[in-house]
Amino acid sequence: MWKFPGKLGANGGGLFLLIYIVVVAVIGLSIMLAELAIGRATQKNAVGAFRKLNKKWMFAVVIGMITLFVILSYYSIVGGWIMKYIAVYFGGAHFSGAATQYQDFFTGFITDSIEPILWGLLFLGLCIFIILKGVAEGIEKISKVLMPALFLLLIATAIRSVTLPGAMEGVRFMLHIDFSAFHTDMLVAAVGQAFFSLSVGMGILITYGSYVGKKENLMKSAVWICVLDTLVAILAAFAIIPAVFVTMGAEGLGMGGGFAFMALPNVFASIPGGIIFGAVFFILLFLAALTSAISILESIIACMSEEFHITRRKAVVWLFLPLMILAAGYSLSQLESRGLNLPWFDMRNGLQLLPVNAVMEKFTDNQMIPLGALCFCIFTGWVWGVHEATDEFENEGTLRFRWKKLWSLAIRYLAPAAILMILYFTICEGMILS
Repeated sequence: MWKFPGKLGANGGGLFLLIYIVVVAVIGLSIMLAELAIGRATQKNAVGAFRKLNKKWMFAVVIGMITLFVILSYYSIVGGWIMKYIAVYFGGAHFSGAATQYQDFFTGFITDSIEPILWGLLFLGLCIFIILKGVAEGIEKISKVLMPALFLLLIATAIRSVTLPGAMEGVRFMLHIDFSAFHTDMLVAAVGQAFFSLSVGMGILITYGSYVGKKENLMKSAVWICVLDTLVAILAAFAIIPAVFVTMGAEGLGMGGGFAFMALPNVFASIPGGIIFGAVFFILLFLAALTSAISILESIIACMSEEFHITRRKAVVWLFLPLMILAAGYSLSQLESRGLNLPWFDMRNGLQLLPVNAVMEKFTDNQMIPLGALCFCIFTGWVWGVHEATDEFENEGTLRFRWKKLWSLAIRYLAPAAILMILYFTICEGMILS
């Protein structure tokens, strides 16, 4: 919900959506299956899995953990944005008036020097408290009950959004497919977004796979994950893109990840009892963000505990300050005039100074996630072996994996080729996935 509508808006609408669906079905699903198979075969998290299968490939886990660490730092800030909106809705203020007010409010908030960092600190602190107190399982159980409510509310929001005056222009933008508008950075962006949304290439899915019972059909589970994840992304786009056309026009399509915070309040304001709808929506969105952040933090803590032989509490102590420094840098660099920049290099543009937030997202989306996914593809396809993986899918003959040859082709050749293309275009051509 955070990134997909922005990517769709910036990359031509309908054609990007079509490419994204194909990428998820062919490449994203293939890598997801590989990670789930590694996890279930070893019954361990990413660290334990590679230690058991091949210690020489532990560097793949390190790549994933570094990626998760950076993502968690800026994810905490975004989680803080959601908490701020919950507070605003409970305060009953700000969200009534001209359409531009929503954009002005969001921009003013995220460019403030202190407040977004404090909200991000609160979000991260809550994640740490939940993990150390051992109540993460309870939060996940609550989320399993409430996430269908978020899904239903998202459907209702999408329906209201597309019926706003002037919204059909946004709907046409999303559904119109113009093949003549295709360009390579559209494909690169689709692959990058699919990897980010499905959480491939970071080792999280290996941990999830370790929880899957031997009698479960991994293929069916992975397909359902991909279908539901894509469906939620499309619903979010239908809820947000038409509202963007209503509030900001086509020029608003360049606003990126802030779409939900600028467009949805306008949709809620047009509904009787909109303050209640808005509050409930952002509370449910907060729970979704919280469970995602907890899973990321848990993966990092487990890795540190096993690698450095330290307690979970000490791992948290080591993590907290670096996380908050990165999070503060991400937040403060939202206002470019502050000049908070880091060097970034690609072969087309050479060495340049970019805002910290741009560098952080480029680092994870453009390089580390694809690199991690490439490692998992090569390991599964050529080191551990497709036969070992397919045996895991078939549970030693008790289940039938119909797509064995196609998956083998995808994990050994198609997916690595697509990832190498991403790395070429982002490093050599300077294209941007974020």
